[in-house]
Amino acid sequence: MDITPHVLVALVALGMGLAFLSADRHSATSRALAAGLGLIGVSIFLDVSFIRDVAHAPAWSGWLALPEALAMICMLEWLLRVRRTVPMAADMDGTFGDRVLRIGQLSAALYAIFALIWPELRVEQFVRAADTPGAFERWGFWLFAVPILVAMFNGLVGILLLLNRRPDRAETIRVLAMAASTPFLLAGLILPLRVSAICVVLGEIIFLIGSVHYHVLQGQRGQFMSRFLSPQVAKLVNERGLASAMQENHLEVTVVCCDLRGFTPYAQAHESARVLQILREYYDAVGNIVADFSATIKDFAGDGVLILVGAPLPVPNPAGRALEMAQRIRAEVGGLASRWSSRAHPLGVGIGVASGLVTVGVIGSASRLEYTAVGSAVNLASRLCEQAADQEILVDRQTVEQAGVGHLQARSPLQIKGFDAAVGHYAVPGAISAGGGETMQAAS
Repeated sequence: MDITPHVLVALVALGMGLAFLSADRHSATSRALAAGLGLIGVSIFLDVSFIRDVAHAPAWSGWLALPEALAMICMLEWLLRVRRTVPMAADMDGTFGDRVLRIGQLSAALYAIFALIWPELRVEQFVRAADTPGAFERWGFWLFAVPILVAMFNGLVGILLLLNRRPDRAETIRVLAMAASTPFLLAGLILPLRVSAICVVLGEIIFLIGSVHYHVLQGQRGQFMSRFLSPQVAKLVNERGLASAMQENHLEVTVVCCDLRGFTPYAQAHESARVLQILREYYDAVGNIVADFSATIKDFAGDGVLILVGAPLPVPNPAGRALEMAQRIRAEVGGLASRWSSRAHPLGVGIGVASGLVTVGVIGSASRLEYTAVGSAVNLASRLCEQAADQEILVDRQTVEQAGVGHLQARSPLQIKGFDAAVGHYAVPGAISAGGGETMQAAS
């Protein structure tokens, strides 16, 4: 019998696996998915190459079940890792779904063990059983079918539990595609050669459609968000997983807070469409600057922006980098503010910068995540920003010491809410216009 269709189906599975691996090779989730698809391709090729006729299968044919079992284990591992990227409500039990998937993996391993113990029985009563009358009534068929059915059932239960967490639309489409494709992929084990290739390729097409939808939606979302937010948080979740990203970390960071001066009366005096357009331009400008300095926007709140330098991933000299970034924000946003201003309602920009130890991590509910930072440096940067006049950058003493800069203007200590002692601070000299300005000199 011509095995060319099965070889092509195997190549499609291998190609899909390589595509997912090359697109996101640093993600353990994508690696598990790629391994599962690749092993499906390997198992199809080996089965049709060495078991063309079940009556003349080699004595070592039980080893051919290993790629099949490993493919099921990898696909269940993929589901397990997807679960860990989707947050759950506080009252949900996350361990039950994990146990269900682990049991499914053990069941797949049991299938391989049975195949190694009874290789002839697997070939005679299970492989392409649909081609043999009365095959489904033999105990040998169910010896191998039951572990596979348990693995499939547990995978479907894991998907239902995952959907109960209300993942986003992209992930929902992908896991539903997996649920729909699984019966077609597994049916290829017991169907006759003349139809099994068609059945398996249908399963591959179903999952490919879901995966394409997933990546298109993720790409659209990433393209939109990248205009405003640094990719650092997304990179953290992608490389280390959501569970790791949600762990609290204590980091030395520099916090930059900026907002528009005169924005409240301006917003009251102008149409909402005009105000929203200004905010879009403002967020866009700040977001581009923040991305250039590998910083992270923690909050957009009205006309205020809170930025972290040195979190979630460390950067060299965060204090010096933050001061340079603040000057660029003052220059570019100051130029925009001049253009936005009206005679009766001028706009400007004020900036506060502070450094210190903060606690950072991802928090959220089943429907929304947020990267947050808590610490006195966050509060101090916000308070200094409130005190800054138009074109002023107010900086705390710790930032100046860490950055090692000179020629800053010392200011009288401020009594700031939440701080017992008056806070010493400095101003970065030179109100910078859109055309350029002073550069701070390193302290000798």
